Amino acid sequence: QASQEELKAAYRRLCMLYHPDKHRDPELKTQAERLFNLVHQAYEVLSDPQTRAIYDIYGRRGLEMEGWEVVERKRTPAEIREEFERLQREREERRLQQRTNPKGTISVGIDATDLFDRYDEEYEDVPGSSFPQIEINKMHISQSIEAPLTATDTAILSGNLSTQNGNGGGSINLALRRVTSAKGWGELEFGAGDLQGPLFGMKIFRNLTPRCFITTNCALQFSSRGIRPGLTTVLARNLDKNTMGYLQWRWGIQSAMNTSIVRDTKSSHFTVALQLGIPHSFMMVSYQHKFQDEDQTRVKGSLKAGFFGTIVEYGAERKISRHSVLGATVSVGVPQGVSLKIKLNRASQTYFFPVHLTDQLLPSAVFYATVGPLVIYFAMHRLIIKPYLRAQKERELEKQRESTASDILQKKQEAEAAVRLMQESVRRIIEAEEARMGLIVVNAWYGKFVNDNSRKNEKVKVIDVTVPLQCLVKDSKLILTEASKAGLPGFYDPCVGEEKNLKVLYQFRGVLHQVMSADNEALRIPKQ
Repeated sequence: QASQEELKAAYRRLCMLYHPDKHRDPELKTQAERLFNLVHQAYEVLSDPQTRAIYDIYGRRGLEMEGWEVVERKRTPAEIREEFERLQREREERRLQQRTNPKGTISVGIDATDLFDRYDEEYEDVPGSSFPQIEINKMHISQSIEAPLTATDTAILSGNLSTQNGNGGGSINLALRRVTSAKGWGELEFGAGDLQGPLFGMKIFRNLTPRCFITTNCALQFSSRGIRPGLTTVLARNLDKNTMGYLQWRWGIQSAMNTSIVRDTKSSHFTVALQLGIPHSFMMVSYQHKFQDEDQTRVKGSLKAGFFGTIVEYGAERKISRHSVLGATVSVGVPQGVSLKIKLNRASQTYFFPVHLTDQLLPSAVFYATVGPLVIYFAMHRLIIKPYLRAQKERELEKQRESTASDILQKKQEAEAAVRLMQESVRRIIEAEEARMGLIVVNAWYGKFVNDNSRKNEKVKVIDVTVPLQCLVKDSKLILTEASKAGLPGFYDPCVGEEKNLKVLYQFRGVLHQVMSADNEALRIPKQ
């Protein structure tokens, strides 16, 4: 966004700094010539509207492409940008065609009631009865993929298989969705299964107002017993910035009316719901607290009471890697008993393991369901997950360092040469600033700082940038824009891929001050 006047001012300042005639030492003169040529090449590109537009869009690679002189010179910067946007749209459409957005769920139900509900007298004469029997009594697998046909049409293919106590079945569904406008979309669904007959359904979504929308889903299920119709309508409204209200009416096999209020903020998620229906009517309250930590830890609890009984659930979930979230929930209910539900989300795949522990309300089952997962998680996190993530991060950093080693070495040599060439200019700037009691950079460091005791084993990687920063002082002010400071004259990246900061100790009007700035953060000193 720099103007031509700003470019000219920066060009003149750097020319004065790096002009070969200002340096008598042969080595400094050679270094000055190299840097002076780089500055001149940059100004030639940025002062010409056509080449500047090409550089802004394609970078240095665009300038090196053959054919620009013949084709692009005839175009205005606006035409070049328009061409770039057209190519971007084409790339986006190709990316859209390649994206299938697979989603899947694998659920494995485990019956572990023998751990707590067994009766010794029943097992006295059975060989091996001293060992409790743990069985897998149900499984469910579902998978779906999306195939974008056009920018507005999408085909969705999904299927599922279920089995419980030796009996099971499956189904396959095809849905065609079309976005009709910015306000809504429609979907047609066709399905078939071995336990149920063909299915035909239609779903419509529509924004009624900017704060209100409606979804209607109607379906016809064909079976040996005849046609079973079903209709579900949901009306939702934004009650405020963080709160949604829902009204749901369901007619068909399990008719019900449901109303719920959901409040979702940065630190919490609260839901209250009431349902009247056949066969289930209930009231439910749930709360989730979101910790603002790196692992996105959440703790949750809920109470659900209805004609089927009462269920209390509590649990937690935590991010264990870049794409994985692990959660565990304890469910205690009457007459359901005690269950432990373990869930792992890995990208768009979900793995769910409900473990039924007992049909009764046993304190021992509640205790082990609560404490057991915590002990296992912290042991695995300390012994397996943490070392694995640390090693993975080190491998990625090492790979990044190897790929950029030659570039960084060149940048380092250029930065060291620039610092040597700045010495005379910096001496004059300091003399002028001392005369007016202005801004003098006493010390400045750039790179990775370690202030946290938990990271004391990590190595500090910083470079001294006192001279380059003082060289940027003008009229007792130092102004740095929002960009990586590794690109400033006299700077280079001392720790590729790691978090960097700039630490400055400066004197203004005879008083010492200190400031710390993030790598991409703007900096203006002296502070007001």
